[in-house]
Amino acid sequence: MRVTSRGRRFTAVAVAVTTATLLAACGGDDESSSGDGGPITLTVDVFGQFGYDELYRQYEASHPNVKIVERGTGSNLDEYSPKLTQWLAAGKGAGDVVAIEEGLLVEYKANPGHFVNLLDHGAAELKGNFMEWKWNQGLTADGKQLVGLGTDVGGMAMCYRKDLFEKAGLPTERDAVSKLWPTWQDYIKVGEQFKAKNTGAAFLDAATNTFNTIVLQYAGAASGYHYYDTNNNLVVDSNPAVRQAWDTTMDIIDSGLSGKYGAWSDEWVAAFKQAKFATIACPAWMTGVIEGNAGAGASGKWDIASVPGSGGNWGGSFLAVPKQGKHQAEAVELAKFLTSPQGQIGAFKAKGPLPSSPQALDDPAVTGATSAYFSNAPTGQIFGAGAKSLKPVYMGPKNQAVRTEVENAVRTVELGKRSPTDGWNDAVTNAKKAADK
Repeated sequence: MRVTSRGRRFTAVAVAVTTATLLAACGGDDESSSGDGGPITLTVDVFGQFGYDELYRQYEASHPNVKIVERGTGSNLDEYSPKLTQWLAAGKGAGDVVAIEEGLLVEYKANPGHFVNLLDHGAAELKGNFMEWKWNQGLTADGKQLVGLGTDVGGMAMCYRKDLFEKAGLPTERDAVSKLWPTWQDYIKVGEQFKAKNTGAAFLDAATNTFNTIVLQYAGAASGYHYYDTNNNLVVDSNPAVRQAWDTTMDIIDSGLSGKYGAWSDEWVAAFKQAKFATIACPAWMTGVIEGNAGAGASGKWDIASVPGSGGNWGGSFLAVPKQGKHQAEAVELAKFLTSPQGQIGAFKAKGPLPSSPQALDDPAVTGATSAYFSNAPTGQIFGAGAKSLKPVYMGPKNQAVRTEVENAVRTVELGKRSPTDGWNDAVTNAKKAADK
């Protein structure tokens, strides 16, 4: 799940999770036994909404000696990742199972000694449960260690508010809406029509979210990388996909279509509930974010259309087992369960993250899934249609830090603090500094 300002960015309701809260139940610091079959507590660290609550109950029912505690639910990636990095470096504090967002996986794989090699615990036999590229992402460069088992992928769509579209005199039925914007330039034209109707809402939430969607889409359709090439060379200023995405986003900003809400901020969360924008770039996991932020009162007012351009992939995560945990074997078994095809189906049904398992994607529970919240949209069909043919985008060693600097530059232009030219120069300069740290 890339729930972040994410990445995967993967996140959900942006709720501050303090260090004190997260440290309150550190993995292994509980009423656990020393492997004599007595009761143990396994702590799972996550960001965003992974949809595991019911899965935990199922696992505890079949493992009476295990109690599962989840930490971090609702926190965004920018809060979660620094704490995880600190815990790993300190050799204590991390959960027994930890979620790792795809944009940060390369950085964590640089220190594989922090993690249990899942290949030593029979994980090799599970390879067929994952799309090949997703499995390979979890391996170290030499292929000798499997750091993480994949959870979800982030197939793309565009979520929109039907009530605001109706107010602007635009079509509201999802197929008709999809036909409005085969390209991003068409999306801008529709946005300008929407803006002219003075609905009191912006056309989209945040330029940074839209930029991230576009750059991943352009990169996936071309070189297969964006900020770093596959030799880990920083290519922000030389990769056409990055510059083209920047220019398209500048056109969106110049047209005055953004609500200028800082992604994952309190203002952004409130804007969902207050119906302050009409569209948002929508990987599968974002549906859980929208429902959580907009609340029950917006049920049936949202729907899901195709994303402009040619699909894309934003987000996706992994579960890893830190070596510092006291119950590594038990933690591995829990990670296997949560990332199994049935586990991924359960998470999808609960919160919407799209499975990375071919078996799960083919299961009727996914292919036939609909969402009452999103006007009975066939979410399994919409998000699952292109999932098996997704082209992953390579994430380099400082991907998250570089991405943050580029998106910060987008934000300064969005807020009128910098011109597009100056903003681009800032993006390149600051990305290079971040990569050199």
